[in-house]
Amino acid sequence: MPTLRLAIVGAGPAGIYAADILLREAHAYDVSIDLFEQLPAPYGLVRYGVAPDHPRIKGIINALRDVLDSGHIRIFGNVEYGKDITLDDLKQHYNAVVFSTGAVKDADLDVPGVELEGSYGAAEFVSWFDGHPDVPRTWPLTAESVAVIGNGNVALDVSRILAKHADDLLPTEVPDNVYQGLKASPVTDVHVFGRRGPAQVKFTPLELRELGEVPDVDVVVYDEDFDHDEASLTAIQTNKQVMVIDRVLQQWRKREPGTASRRLHLHFYAKPLEFVGDDQGRVAAIRYERTRPNGQGGVEGTGEVREIPIQAAYRAVGYFGSPLPGLPFDERRGVIPNHEGQVLDDDNQQMPGVYATGWIKRGPVGLIGHTKSDAMETVQHIVNDQAQWWTPVDPSDEAVPALLRERGVEYTDLDGWHRLDEHEIALGAPHGRARVKVVPREEMVDASLGRIEAPSADTSRAGADQV
Repeated sequence: MPTLRLAIVGAGPAGIYAADILLREAHAYDVSIDLFEQLPAPYGLVRYGVAPDHPRIKGIINALRDVLDSGHIRIFGNVEYGKDITLDDLKQHYNAVVFSTGAVKDADLDVPGVELEGSYGAAEFVSWFDGHPDVPRTWPLTAESVAVIGNGNVALDVSRILAKHADDLLPTEVPDNVYQGLKASPVTDVHVFGRRGPAQVKFTPLELRELGEVPDVDVVVYDEDFDHDEASLTAIQTNKQVMVIDRVLQQWRKREPGTASRRLHLHFYAKPLEFVGDDQGRVAAIRYERTRPNGQGGVEGTGEVREIPIQAAYRAVGYFGSPLPGLPFDERRGVIPNHEGQVLDDDNQQMPGVYATGWIKRGPVGLIGHTKSDAMETVQHIVNDQAQWWTPVDPSDEAVPALLRERGVEYTDLDGWHRLDEHEIALGAPHGRARVKVVPREEMVDASLGRIEAPSADTSRAGADQV
């Protein structure tokens, strides 16, 4: 039976699903898979891109864990592609490589004032409140009134975390530095802006309903946004998801004005024009144009300009991929150029042995179900492309660990992830929490390599205070 030795760069859902599908589909080969991940922990955006108060979504981790624990996949964590290991290295030890590095940067929002102090990308804020080790430990939560630009799930996550009282996050895995930062926040009003109407939003009913369940936070909607045109009415009548969203919003319209200490305002038909700065170069207001339906499912400007005082703005208008050393990159779309996962070079020809899956392949769209079908498409090409594979010089199991040790890379493996996982759970257990996520990279590596003893009940509080 011929051997297929595969490297996968990126241990988020896309990479793990690709590994799982390949193990199940490549019956004609003796398959060996190594996952490379730049962070000491796996799971990508499921760990670092989903709000901590989403336990149902984080349940995806259980399925991903089963794949990693199947015994057929090795993982090398804390290994940065392009620095610790290169494309040339991978060619020496594998038949092919799949890049599943996702999209972690913010897409651009081209409005004046975006550079002002107090203007933030949502992706970086999400990384902060999810305890990503490579972002600052503190966040400047000093604003009383905040704007969030976008009508997708990330915008709702950011808005909900900003508006929610920190104590209501304590049952989750929220890192302690994040809890302390949010607890000191003086926020009273969060304004969410979308340029289209409520029948054209991109968030899901589950995300929307959760807004109405946040304690001591009133959700405010405005009657002027519900004069539906024919296209919106058709969407509500024919699309179940839109129908549910409309039902939730209509229920909120009927609510009496609340007395909560915080308010979350949903502004539809609101196109951001400018972040207005004060004389210190800080965000002081958002200026936006009122839009209206254009009769074709889109919107057009009305010329009516409004302004709301704010002290911070978060841009949640999408994610964007990052270029990778040795690979072509589409600067406009933020993806690796490819045909159904087969990476294409600058001459639009297939690069032998190089594949992509997930957001770095198709852009930051779709949910987990799309990621699985996306991986299946890529895997089918890998299996059928034997003539395009590399011929590795040294495909032995020990070659890559030896190479990393020679370069002084403190890589973590699956056993190391289990140790870190148990360490975080032990930190949270005495306080009735699912876990306390460890934030510093050095501490993550130390826990993974067994250089930190499992915390006892007496020491776990101290450990939590250090993250």
